[in-house]
Amino acid sequence: MSVFALTAGVARAAESLSARKVLVHAAEHRRHAKKHRHLNSRLIHRLRAETWRWQALMGRARTDRSATPSTKAVLRFWVRAAGRAYVQAIHPPHKGAWLCIHRYEGSWRDSGDPYWGGLQMDRGFMSGYAPRYLLRRGLADHWSPLEQMWVAERAYRSGGGFYAWPNTARACGLI
Repeated sequence: MSVFALTAGVARAAESLSARKVLVHAAEHRRHAKKHRHLNSRLIHRLRAETWRWQALMGRARTDRSATPSTKAVLRFWVRAAGRAYVQAIHPPHKGAWLCIHRYEGSWRDSGDPYWGGLQMDRGFMSGYAPRYLLRRGLADHWSPLEQMWVAERAYRSGGGFYAWPNTARACGLI
């Protein structure tokens, strides 16, 4: 009888020992899975595309970082990158000057030939400083005010300054 009790005790101890191993392994797996849980990759790809869109608007190089693996760290990176790009894009360097020029020029949706948009851009200006926008979105009257200001900013940075708008820039005190 004592042999039976001893065998039953050993069997029970072995059973509990293996159950403990299984529980420990499951807990470690859960902790590891929680640490490296994969998120919705579509959200990360959408944030990356949004970041790249704002960077293209500003004429800046794309952020060169992968969207995989879909972890919290990668998501956090792209959320921050998209936020920074958005904040920079909505504040063009000479925004006050472009708004002053717009005040003397026309409506942001002005479609009068030969000048379009709020900064009165002609076809040559648009094809020179925004060929992609011209191909994809049409003339400047179809662009957002921010897009029009960033195209004008490209012209300004190319060395032309505000001289593409001689009369209105003079009225605004920019020349």
